Amino acid sequence: MRYIITCTTMDTSASLFVCSIFIHLLAFVLAKPPHILFIVADDYGWNDVGFRNPDVLTPNIDKLARSGMILNSSYVMPVCTPSRNSFMTGHYAFKSGLQHLVILPKQAACAPLNYTFLPQKLKELGYATHAIGKWHLGFCKWECTPTYRGFDTFFGFYNGQDDYYTLSVAGGKDFRDNRTPVNATGEYSTFLYARRAESIIKEHDASKPMYMYLPFQSVHEPLQVPQKYSDMYSEVHTESRRTYLGMVTAMDEAIGNITKALKTKGMFNDTLIIFTADNGGWITFAGNNYPLRGGKATVFEGGTRATAFVSGAGIQKSNYVYPGMIHAVDWMPTVLRAAGGTPDPTLDGIDQWDSLRTAGESKRTEFIYNIDDLRPEICGHAAIRMGDYKLVDGFPGFYPGWYKPDQVDYGLYEDVSTNYTRPFFDKVMLFNLKDDPNEHVDLSKKHPDIVKKLKSRLEYYHKQIVPANFPKNSASSAPTNYGGFWTPGWC
Repeated sequence: MRYIITCTTMDTSASLFVCSIFIHLLAFVLAKPPHILFIVADDYGWNDVGFRNPDVLTPNIDKLARSGMILNSSYVMPVCTPSRNSFMTGHYAFKSGLQHLVILPKQAACAPLNYTFLPQKLKELGYATHAIGKWHLGFCKWECTPTYRGFDTFFGFYNGQDDYYTLSVAGGKDFRDNRTPVNATGEYSTFLYARRAESIIKEHDASKPMYMYLPFQSVHEPLQVPQKYSDMYSEVHTESRRTYLGMVTAMDEAIGNITKALKTKGMFNDTLIIFTADNGGWITFAGNNYPLRGGKATVFEGGTRATAFVSGAGIQKSNYVYPGMIHAVDWMPTVLRAAGGTPDPTLDGIDQWDSLRTAGESKRTEFIYNIDDLRPEICGHAAIRMGDYKLVDGFPGFYPGWYKPDQVDYGLYEDVSTNYTRPFFDKVMLFNLKDDPNEHVDLSKKHPDIVKKLKSRLEYYHKQIVPANFPKNSASSAPTNYGGFWTPGWC
């Protein structure tokens, strides 16, 4: 439907101004809300995408990214669960009790039930909502699971990883179609997800807005992929790296198939596509973040600066690298605003929709990488960024170096004893990320005044911390109690 509205000749400029405002407001009201495809790549490295590394074959991702904006300063949490909580709620993990590591299969924990998830708000706006892939936000009770938290449908697994073929982990099967357990057929799971996404798109009433949350299992370990994909990287010396890159290309093919389905349905031009990693590449399992420092599980840039882009409906600029600062907590209010909703101003996240659609200045000037003071001798850490400066307080996490791709035998199963972590207990590091984005030069001794300022701000946030919800394993969770499947109902 097309509306033509004009302002006729008025007696006064004031009347003309009022008419102009009315036209803009009416156009906003009549604007069709976009379909939204939110893709998450698991453990995806900064250096593992074609638009940044020509040795990586990702033609579909590259095309989508270049048709919109590559986000050069998009940040996430160091590991899976905290990032996903932020995507869904707009809250920092340290305010949710999810700042310590990830939710493990036998733990009676999930994203706080008093938080409203993004799909719940989108349903209020008339959206059909679908989740396909990895959940990892808890499942000990049904109320923690996707179809109880705003999704009309769910197709995927609850835990943090799964075998790509057997669809099982830690002694139990883990795959669901909504609430119904699904047995493996031997098909590679990346293509299972793509086929379900294509089916949903094909059957969708395009006059109704759709939100599809697509958190791929790829490229999290175990490193598995059909051989034809790893064979595309015969020049790579390391077997694990060959397999990993094959997984990347298989995921890219799946994304290509999904975008093709959107085009066939006539929905592509009306779809806002958001793509982000949930954390940096995992060094031990062949992920690569070079030249950034560190990787998954660290608060260095390699663990937290995500490969990300936006494209499609509403994005006015193309073939552009956007420098503005974005954080995982921003996606919830930003997507809600893009859908025509009104974000809660009390969230940690900032509505960045106007900044993204116009390539305008980011509204964010600071953020918390994480605050985790549980077991500081092993994995506790804290870091903050304010403007160009970043302060790391204490142990930054394992894999603190710079790792080039295709290193035979990474040799990075670090010493996890206090002999390794003790030197960081009382240490702070300060970096100027504008001048030194790869964190080579510690400025803490040179600029004690800046250290003091950032540390004071970090303490302000630390006072808001919710104790980490990281319970002991529960025997009640055993899949043997539920026909061999990881199943809710034990907390």
